[in-house]
Amino acid sequence: MENILVAGANGTTGKQIVNLLKESQYFNPIAMVRKEEQKEYFKAKQIDTVLGDLEGDVDKVFNKIENVDKVLFVAGSGGKKVVEVDQEGAKRLIDASKENNIKKFVMLSSMGADKPEEAEQLQEYLKAKHNADEYLKESGLNYSIVRPGSLTNKEPHNQIELQEKLNKRGEISRNDVAQTLVRTLNDDVANKATFEIIKGDTLIGEALDKFSTVNA
Repeated sequence: MENILVAGANGTTGKQIVNLLKESQYFNPIAMVRKEEQKEYFKAKQIDTVLGDLEGDVDKVFNKIENVDKVLFVAGSGGKKVVEVDQEGAKRLIDASKENNIKKFVMLSSMGADKPEEAEQLQEYLKAKHNADEYLKESGLNYSIVRPGSLTNKEPHNQIELQEKLNKRGEISRNDVAQTLVRTLNDDVANKATFEIIKGDTLIGEALDKFSTVNA
């Protein structure tokens, strides 16, 4: 099994991702949390945890873990510290991942991060995501950048619409995003690729397989 470091594990989407990873036969989640008290949720589920602050020295996180194979970045500041966390925190973790020879870095981004200057709302947030995405692309790491539409807390639909650029807006449940991110960790899925997703009519695995074949 591969060890997956999940940055932002304590968030709403992060918890869903960690739970999916725990159920997987391929991946072992390591929940990266900022505070000691946040460990309890994961310990109760027998999920490995590690303390790490994206605003601090994230190199120490890798020193505390014997082996990390891949990284999933789903952290967010909730609009409070977009430069410090969403941008610079991501960059710190990308640098640390590079130093530790991570096999793949999967980034949760956002639709609109390709052209933040055109956004009517959340420009600062999208600019931070854009800068983090570009930094990852230029890092030399193998990566996947996943850009969902508006996130909802609705029940999973298990079907998505996926394209490098959808050219339309839409929403998607957090669970469907979590499922997509977990599947994207696989070695043969969306390597060195960026794509957008919203609720659609194609099964998540099928949509990713089709995209990966075209972009291989």
